[in-house]
Amino acid sequence: MSLYNFKKIAVVPTSKDFIDIILSKTQRKTPTVVHKQYKITRIRAFYMRKVKFAQQSFHDRLTQILTEFPKLDDVHPFYADLMNVLYDKDHYKLALGQTNTARHLIDNVAKDYVRLLKYGDSLYRCKQLKRAALGRMATIMKRQGSNLTYLEQVRQHLARLPSIDPYTRTIIICGFPNVGKSSFINKITRADVEVQPYAFTTKSLYVGHTDYKYLRWQVIDTPGILDHSLEERNVIEMQAVTALAHLRACVLYFMDLSEQCGHTLDEQVKLFESIKPLFANKPLIIVANKTDIVKLEELSPERRAVLKEIEEDNEISFMEMSTITDEGVMEVKIESCEKLLSFRVDQKMRSKKVDGVLNRLHVAMPKPRDNKERPPCIPENVLIKKQQEADKRKRKLARDFEVEEGDDYIVDLAKEYTDIPEDERHDILPEIWEGHNIADYIDLEIFEKLAELEKEEEIREETGMYVVPKIELDETMQEIKKLALQIRHKKAILKDEARINKQSRKPVVPRTTGAKVRDRSVQKLRKSMETLGVDMSGSTEANFTKTKQKIRSVVGGTVAKKARMDMDTNRSLSQSRAMVKPPRNEQGIKDLAMKKKLAQIAHRAISKKVGRMGLKGEADRFIGTKMPKHLFSGKRGTGKTDRR
Repeated sequence: MSLYNFKKIAVVPTSKDFIDIILSKTQRKTPTVVHKQYKITRIRAFYMRKVKFAQQSFHDRLTQILTEFPKLDDVHPFYADLMNVLYDKDHYKLALGQTNTARHLIDNVAKDYVRLLKYGDSLYRCKQLKRAALGRMATIMKRQGSNLTYLEQVRQHLARLPSIDPYTRTIIICGFPNVGKSSFINKITRADVEVQPYAFTTKSLYVGHTDYKYLRWQVIDTPGILDHSLEERNVIEMQAVTALAHLRACVLYFMDLSEQCGHTLDEQVKLFESIKPLFANKPLIIVANKTDIVKLEELSPERRAVLKEIEEDNEISFMEMSTITDEGVMEVKIESCEKLLSFRVDQKMRSKKVDGVLNRLHVAMPKPRDNKERPPCIPENVLIKKQQEADKRKRKLARDFEVEEGDDYIVDLAKEYTDIPEDERHDILPEIWEGHNIADYIDLEIFEKLAELEKEEEIREETGMYVVPKIELDETMQEIKKLALQIRHKKAILKDEARINKQSRKPVVPRTTGAKVRDRSVQKLRKSMETLGVDMSGSTEANFTKTKQKIRSVVGGTVAKKARMDMDTNRSLSQSRAMVKPPRNEQGIKDLAMKKKLAQIAHRAISKKVGRMGLKGEADRFIGTKMPKHLFSGKRGTGKTDRR
């Protein structure tokens, strides 16, 4: 029997994708140019090659699907039954059978049309025959759409199945739902099965691995089984039944003594009796779980009587356990592994292969005589050597101290300071600087000296050493102080006013409207400056304002008119210059070297868009039609655009 790796099965495409893949491959891998003036034999060979290539591509891909999917007759009976439970054996075989039929039909279609192409008398007829052949192949594949979809779903589910080795050492856990099976497998393996306080949390088979006696063991967690007939069991329960029926393993049947799983002890015993035929020729252990709630001794006599038959059966081991407190968990694991090991050894001893090995082995057993005991003799030298090794004291490592002390162990790095005297290694301040211990230089009387200094300070304060003498101010200083207070007061008022004006600021009316009379004037300025003590006598001829130049009017007013026109033209020119903005590449950057560098970068960016992308300029945002590259590549003539 072959072992399958279901994760390596290739993806099964849909019928549409299947056709697109094969036809595009045919287009890419075969010649694409043919002309009327070619010899008719060359034209026939051209189209026959296309038909044969398409047929071979279909054949290879379908053969890959048929060979990669497992055959139910070749795999282990466990996998065959599991696939029957999950996917329905008849439906699975039918899908593979129809795929095989489609492969034969495509082969026959190609054979018939190649025969017809041999008699094609023109390019047009040969082309039509080729189109008909590829069309019929595509039609056959379209009809396989539902089968390919089903096989793809089966492939995805098979890839998610746990990799169970039917031939290795295995422990199977079974029982009613919610009796603690998943909690047990999480305890003894590295598996992470979901645990919830409701039934049927585990809906499929879960596999964990553990080690015992340097051997690898696989532990299988099965979904819960209910007590009813085989025909009424659903897919989830049938997975557990399949595993129990076909895998050579040690079976752990879990029971809940507290009955918190929702099923009484009577129901659990009835289920055990109903599936007992599946345990034939397998080591069996009944595990009474949840002993942290109710122990076996605490059961009432009526409920204990239900378990009496099972406890009295010599072939069945009965053990107690609690996954909450871990009581008895490792004992159950060890007992199940030991039972399975001894069972496998017995099985091998019964096979024919052992006879050849036993015939080569001979163990001499001396017969008793003289009624004297003859214990095994150990030489004296060996005994002395063993005694010496036992007496020899081994040096304890830090690891040994850690194991002995447990949580009380503290890493003591100070004991490794060999450069420091032993009595100084564990000082309160183990700070070493330039080979000296800082603790040696700490003044022990520091607190007494500090207390003396504080007393002296108190005496100085009492005698008034730090009291600031009162300074009596004369009249001038008092006036200055008064003015300073007024200035500060005025400053605060001005700040508040400014804050209020800033918050309620209104739009300012332009001066040209004449709404507001101008308060400032030359006379007012001169008067205010004189009050401040500035001599303004020599400022009578000073120009405080800039007057407009008056234009003299000559005969007919021509000169004045001309001057006015010149002024208007100058004004319009200045306004037009102000309105015209400089080019964008001249704005902002004044450094000529940087401006030149930016111009080069811009030129490179635009040339890339124009040259490589086929755009008209930097503002062109045109994106061409996105076409599948593999469909439109290949050798095509300049005149013809017919792709097939």
